[in-house]
Amino acid sequence: MVLWSGRRGPRDVERVRPRVAPAALTRVDFTELVPEPVAFLGQAAHIELEAFESLAKAVGTAPTLGAKEGLSAAAGVALRKHHALIAELRRAGAEPVEVMAPFTPVTDRFRGAVARADWYELLLTIYVTTGMLDDFFARLAAGLPHELAGRVRVILEDRGAGERGSGAGERGAGERGAGDVLRRELERAIAEQPGLADRLALWGRSLVGDTMLVARSALRAAEPPGRGDEDVEPVFTELIAEHTRRMDALGLTA
Repeated sequence: MVLWSGRRGPRDVERVRPRVAPAALTRVDFTELVPEPVAFLGQAAHIELEAFESLAKAVGTAPTLGAKEGLSAAAGVALRKHHALIAELRRAGAEPVEVMAPFTPVTDRFRGAVARADWYELLLTIYVTTGMLDDFFARLAAGLPHELAGRVRVILEDRGAGERGSGAGERGAGERGAGDVLRRELERAIAEQPGLADRLALWGRSLVGDTMLVARSALRAAEPPGRGDEDVEPVFTELIAEHTRRMDALGLTA
């Protein structure tokens, strides 16, 4: 799901100084956080649909045929994940469109706000938001009923086709999760265009708050009675740590 932010940093900025390494994390047992299954599936399915639409937009505006090919494969992965979650909703006896509808207004608002983003900012937006939210929802799925939890985690974990085990070869070795494809395209652009790294680092920071709002909304519904914000704050600390590692892989400062 792409959480669009209208905030834009200056185009010419000084090189950002390296961060201080994050402190050790207090880990949270996600099995204590019990999401309502139908609402969880509806929100997760909506996120994957938005990821597909954003990747399709990136394909349409990609500057090279190679970029189009890689991003179209990643879009196919997101669409497959969406359909798999829709199938779980139907298995639960729910109507997918009705369940997903409440999550539409927020994504529409963010999509409009980012209309000015260029192609590289669009790629980073997908990279940041889908990475954070896929990680978060895959972990939160641990609180679902056991068999459903296992199926949902398999759906949401973003792995290359070659890592999926049986049947993976039928999908083609070149078909990878969105994270791998986006990282490759962004790494190439950053290496070739001086100044792009600074601009993307600022853009990436502007996306985190909006992404965390969606994660917090899903977590709020799953919190056990009596648990305060301070008890679940490590959940978000973990999300930020994973985001930081993701940005580090691009040579960007989170």
